[in-house]
Amino acid sequence: MTSTPPHQSILDKPFVLDLFAGPGGLDVAGHRMGIPSLGLEWDRSACLTRYAAGLDTLHADVSAIRRDSFESLPPEINVLAGGPPCQTYSVAGRGAGRKALEDVKTLINELAAGASDEDIDKKLKALEARGGDPRTALVLEPLRYAIQATRSPNRGNRPFDVIVLEQVPAVAEVWRHYARALQERGLPDGTRYKVVVAVLATETYGVPQTRSRAVLMARREGLGAPSLPTPTHRAYEPREWKRRNGLPEARLRQPTLDEEPEADRENGDGRAPWRSMRDALGTPVGTHPGRGPFLVRSNYGSSGVPGRRGVRTDQQPATTVTGRISRFVVFEHLTDDIVYEGRRFSMNEAGMLQSFPPDYPWSGTAQSQQVGNAVPPLFGAHLLSAALDLPAPTPETLRKPWVPATEEQRAKLRSHGCGTADDCTARCPRPE
Repeated sequence: MTSTPPHQSILDKPFVLDLFAGPGGLDVAGHRMGIPSLGLEWDRSACLTRYAAGLDTLHADVSAIRRDSFESLPPEINVLAGGPPCQTYSVAGRGAGRKALEDVKTLINELAAGASDEDIDKKLKALEARGGDPRTALVLEPLRYAIQATRSPNRGNRPFDVIVLEQVPAVAEVWRHYARALQERGLPDGTRYKVVVAVLATETYGVPQTRSRAVLMARREGLGAPSLPTPTHRAYEPREWKRRNGLPEARLRQPTLDEEPEADRENGDGRAPWRSMRDALGTPVGTHPGRGPFLVRSNYGSSGVPGRRGVRTDQQPATTVTGRISRFVVFEHLTDDIVYEGRRFSMNEAGMLQSFPPDYPWSGTAQSQQVGNAVPPLFGAHLLSAALDLPAPTPETLRKPWVPATEEQRAKLRSHGCGTADDCTARCPRPE
């Protein structure tokens, strides 16, 4: 057990290095919690969003930073976070994902045993030459960063104190293998961690969306064992909701004064009701005008059944917000018995369904992909709070409209992140 007083972080001054930082989900959480962060992000448009939001950023290849300029990172960074790309670990298809998983497990063991970067890179190139996906290497980067910290003169060879990783549920087996390496074998210098791994539902933490994430939380030995964040909201049970309420199409209306919404019914567990799309979008806030009753039809299979389109009313949480969120069809109320196809979700609304603050300054291209790929900030805040022994956040933590960076602030951030105030430079990664 740690002797840290309640509501005081286990670290005096937490400072997060966010690998594969995207448009800023985890950094937004840290910002609202008063925790500084530095995000590393490869995608140019995601970096433009981050600069506009005022988030400290390096437009960089995560692997290149580790290899070539790790010593330039702030030495006071003590929390490592990230969600590396996951496409190569899907268990679907003809087994390529499972084969990649076995390759990754072997390389995790070799890294923990002290294999050199050169040996690991040679094996990764050999895997790629045999038809492997080059992105397979990226899931190793958090472990390689953790090891590199112990070999960094700029840091005094000091390991990261806390590690927080998240990705889609298919990556849970990778995180479990990480956990075994960090706990049982430890890093090559002998540093060991206490680790917990689980698959969590984001709606149980107040995110107005059903989305499952595989998470790993680790603390360096001596800082106490980490605990998963305690759910603050009830889980959404679609079958139970439909049993009580019928088909979604029958619910395109405002509840009457004597009607108790399904989400508000008490079941005695002490948790708040899950948050619906109406909770997130119904009320005007910032430049968001609010939305009346609506139905949403997603354009991809639901419940794991290809070709089956999920339909939900605004009184339910959103389905998982993906890069296709801009294609979701929204039907709005016209009269008591007529509906019509209304305007689709704006990027501001899509971000709010991910729990981003209203008026977050989405920038660049492929904005819906940025939204869909991001860590839900409220969920990220729960992960950081649990990892650092801080009070759990509430949805209100992220309801205040975001104030974008000034042009001067944006130029300064881009000068640091890209090399000039208004453009990328030769040090920035190229799309190819």
